[in-house]
Amino acid sequence: MPQVLSALGRALRDLREPRILAIVLLPMLGALAIWATLSWVFWDGWTAWLNGLATGTAAGRWLEDFGAGWLIGPLTTLGVMVLLAPATLITAIVITEVIALPVIVSFVGEHCYPRLEKRHGGTIAGSIINSIVGVLMFCALWLVTLPLWLTGVAAFVLPPLLSAYLNQRLFRYDALADHASREEYRALLAAAGGRLFVLGLLLAVFYYVPLVNLLVPVVSGLAFTHLCLGELERLRSNTRGKT
Repeated sequence: MPQVLSALGRALRDLREPRILAIVLLPMLGALAIWATLSWVFWDGWTAWLNGLATGTAAGRWLEDFGAGWLIGPLTTLGVMVLLAPATLITAIVITEVIALPVIVSFVGEHCYPRLEKRHGGTIAGSIINSIVGVLMFCALWLVTLPLWLTGVAAFVLPPLLSAYLNQRLFRYDALADHASREEYRALLAAAGGRLFVLGLLLAVFYYVPLVNLLVPVVSGLAFTHLCLGELERLRSNTRGKT
């Protein structure tokens, strides 16, 4: 836990750096702009499609039989909004991973870990595969657990847990791609996987705070880079100590 809090504190400190300030709002504003534009163009089609699905279900027919069919329209609108939330989150994290993280890793590496040897265990193909698998798993988990949201408590618990999974899954690979070898990457996940998830969970909560969430994607990139490179440095130190 101290490593997690230290990484988060360093990430917040780094927000004042000019190189980081230049990109801090780009991921979330970019994601919001993309999905606002798509919603403006396709909103009627999305709601009509979801409305068609809803009316064909047993629940939809039950509402119509009891004279409450008018509820289907508002519920489908709410359904589209519920689906837009994870889509915006995914887009913001992917923009951070593709555009902001190279700047972040370079900055953190130069300023905090200048003596950490680069062993280039990651590849562009590996990053793409990791991102695709992570996003598909996130979407599958989101859809599978969606009925649990009706329990009330799960609606507050599941989104942060799923966001934590996506955070750590996408950021950990690119944060270590330049510095860690493949063997070190696997060893680090085995040793620090719990801390990575805890950091993802802490950051996930702030994705749902208005205005604050504009900063969270870049803060996440910074925090995961600090944590991952710090864990890598400790891993190599322990390895040298045993030899």
